[in-house]
Amino acid sequence: MVRCWWLAGLLLACAAAEPPLRWEPRCRQQLRHLRDGGGIAARLPPRLEGRWVSTGCEVRPGPEFLTRSYLFYANRLFKALQFYYWDPSCRDPSYSLVIKGKLRLRQASWITRGATEADYHLHKVGIVFHSQKAMREVASWINTTSGCGGFLRPGRSWAPGALYELLSAKSERDCTPALGFAMHELSLVRVETRHQPVARPQQSGNRLVEELYLGDIHTEWGERLHYRPTGYQRPMQSAVHHVHPCPACGIIYRADEHHPPILPAQAQLPMQLSGSWVSTHCEVRPAVLFLTRYFTFHGNNHTWEGYYYHYSDPLCKQPTFTIYASGHYTQGIPSSKVRGGTELAFRVTQARVTPMDQVTVTMLNSSEPGSCGLTSSWSAGVEQDITPTKGCLALGISLPHTEYELFKTEHDAQERSLLYIGERPTDGSSPDSPAKRPTSYQAPLVQCAGAPEEFSNYLSLKYSGKKDANGNEALKPLPVAFLLFVALVFLRWD
Repeated sequence: MVRCWWLAGLLLACAAAEPPLRWEPRCRQQLRHLRDGGGIAARLPPRLEGRWVSTGCEVRPGPEFLTRSYLFYANRLFKALQFYYWDPSCRDPSYSLVIKGKLRLRQASWITRGATEADYHLHKVGIVFHSQKAMREVASWINTTSGCGGFLRPGRSWAPGALYELLSAKSERDCTPALGFAMHELSLVRVETRHQPVARPQQSGNRLVEELYLGDIHTEWGERLHYRPTGYQRPMQSAVHHVHPCPACGIIYRADEHHPPILPAQAQLPMQLSGSWVSTHCEVRPAVLFLTRYFTFHGNNHTWEGYYYHYSDPLCKQPTFTIYASGHYTQGIPSSKVRGGTELAFRVTQARVTPMDQVTVTMLNSSEPGSCGLTSSWSAGVEQDITPTKGCLALGISLPHTEYELFKTEHDAQERSLLYIGERPTDGSSPDSPAKRPTSYQAPLVQCAGAPEEFSNYLSLKYSGKKDANGNEALKPLPVAFLLFVALVFLRWD
């Protein structure tokens, strides 16, 4: 009996040494994970050798639906394949582009922290049509381009597998502008690495994942030929080191210009916004904005609230300011311009700002009186309501205002619910009219809670996220209640 009381005393002592346990929402877990760097490391200078592929169907402004497969050689030559489609599921191919050239990495970017600037030179660009319809439509664009009038004669029949030359450095012929084509994405490069936990039975450890971020595409068609990127588009992943599962990765890897990838069919999900959604990684927007986002939508009364956490670094570790905004939104209707998308209007009626560093505090305190909260009253870490001043001129916030949005929801290969919100205009303006409604999407948000918010299992903050000697996540201690239960069982058995 004494032995069991000694055991109970030991368990109670361990429990007393353990800090209080609490429920922690999954959304807060993800935000904390992102603030800790998200387990991401950047390769500087980036190593590009090898093949990189899209992880799904991509949407560019326009809209354009495409997948990509880029191969970089050790001698700095590259061969890029871009596959274009009629549909947002990338199952009905239109044409493929074959791009060959040379890429030279330069210095770290002075504008976009964490990126590397590069120069590229195109040697050849060819096009393969996958239907008579595609050939006829593209030919009508190209034949009106200066110097390309005889590219394809009207009425010419489609020849499956035929490769037509659009650009040649030797002949100095370039018919690509008619397609809105440019490879300026290669002028801004970033490679990130992270580790994905292995979730298979009887296996443990982590799997290396490498992602290639290339420069963003301007949201205005007329600007894309001249635009030099300051943000990124959806990342590609290494054909060797990619997330698992990734059904699209293998399909795109095995494709070529004559056999475009046909991605698996996906059921179109109804727009279910209710719940909370959070960023999956540190996001980068043009004009050098690093941020993470956290939204909650209340479907019963069509209200919303969101936090925008801004940072000065590409890993989102150095906060600069936080914006909280709220308002209401309209019932969504299917988009007539972007298949698979839903059009909504968002009314922003309230906002609060929290400066997180001295630079932001100084900027806000220097703003014009009455244009951003109480004059000269800002201090680091203290939130202030900017609704009475109808926004904050220094941060480009105007209240109240309406934004015309494009949303889409889907499930990823891990059956997580993803929310895509329309891409912000590259020029930094707001989509404040139906004509400025987005035709492409930002990086997805992942659903972290339903409505009302769900909670995860007990977590010990003392041990959460700690690693063992091999770099694997250490086992978390058992809840105190369970330890006491074991002790009582032993006492009863004695």
